[in-house]
Amino acid sequence: MRTAQSTRLFTAAQTILPGGVDSPVRAFKSVGATPLFIARASGARLTDVDGNTFIDYVMSWGPLIHGHAPKGLVQAIATAAKSGTSFGAPSPLEQALGMRVRKLMPSMERVRFVSSGTEAAMSAIRVARAATRRDKILKFEGCYHGHADAFLVQAGSGALTLGVPTSPGVTLSAAGDTLLASYNDLASVERVLAANRGHVAAIIVEPIAGNMGVVPPADGFLQGLRDLARANGALLVFDEVITGFRASAGGAQKVTGITPDLTCLGKIIGGGLPVGAYGGRAELMELVAPAGPVYQAGTLSGNPLAMTAGLWCLERLTPRLYRTLAELTTRLAAGLADAARHANVNVQINAFGSVLTPFFTNQPVRDYTSATSADTNAYARFFRGMLERGIYPPPSQFEGWFLSAAHTKKDVDATIKAAFAAMHDV
Repeated sequence: MRTAQSTRLFTAAQTILPGGVDSPVRAFKSVGATPLFIARASGARLTDVDGNTFIDYVMSWGPLIHGHAPKGLVQAIATAAKSGTSFGAPSPLEQALGMRVRKLMPSMERVRFVSSGTEAAMSAIRVARAATRRDKILKFEGCYHGHADAFLVQAGSGALTLGVPTSPGVTLSAAGDTLLASYNDLASVERVLAANRGHVAAIIVEPIAGNMGVVPPADGFLQGLRDLARANGALLVFDEVITGFRASAGGAQKVTGITPDLTCLGKIIGGGLPVGAYGGRAELMELVAPAGPVYQAGTLSGNPLAMTAGLWCLERLTPRLYRTLAELTTRLAAGLADAARHANVNVQINAFGSVLTPFFTNQPVRDYTSATSADTNAYARFFRGMLERGIYPPPSQFEGWFLSAAHTKKDVDATIKAAFAAMHDV
């Protein structure tokens, strides 16, 4: 595999971009490699500046459910751009996409478009605090909700420990209003709520965790959160930035049958363009300015390119698409497991819908503690072996592998074949 051009570009990038990248995981640090600079992408494939082509399982971290640069989407964006790329004023496209989102997720009676998942989560929490007149939020170890200050906390010695910042620049006071519990552990949630009775504005959760790798909810976990939030006067916020329209056309909330008070979306509702949204019950969202006193604004919110791309993407979420993606994901998961057994390597495969994660560990992964027991060095060796064989997995043990409508059985079988070889590199 040729890498001279990527290496040269990365060296140059470090003189202008912090760490040479605009998002940390792209630097390939956790897999002991130098990042590849991508020149173009089409369907299920990426091509880097050195001319190497890969079957892609990052898919821009999830939103490209229809693949890279589908012809119809490119045409729709080009047509929209001819009428203007940003108005800073209302357009009919915002209403159209909002209605489409509400049809797919009826819990979102009112929707506000923003420009990122981070912005959506940050804004949803602001609404929850305003609605409840409380300050604290409860999140889960291993669940990521963007890089707003309140979310950049790590676990202490137990579920009752207040969060402490994991990033310089985050104040103790900002982190101090964030409480931590263990994913899939309702008892830990009960303890936190009991110790902070009357102070918790919201419980925010990835209904299917995707930022410590894919970790599905245990039976009864989400219903338990729904019940505990209601009993304690807190709002339940689903962060569906990953699961929204990946788990199903109605997100994880449709699959699980649990209705949150507020929902955060991102990525896929812009067809891969920068976008996010938050929404929920009408009386909650009517608190948002200009309808109410909770201020939030954005010049590029609801811009015509993202709205056009989102409409194109969401209008093509069919039952057949989800069946095909589930079949391909099951095929890939089974193939990766077979490859690991053949090489006598301990791997646990977690999968849901069109997303999976192979954890290099011998124990089931159901929470942050078990996820972080995975052997990250083993994954790094596996990653590098797959890359050498034309497969582009996520450059981190703790991320999901995303399939798309552009992936085929032939692609999956080629990936499994590469995995049989790469597992022996571990």
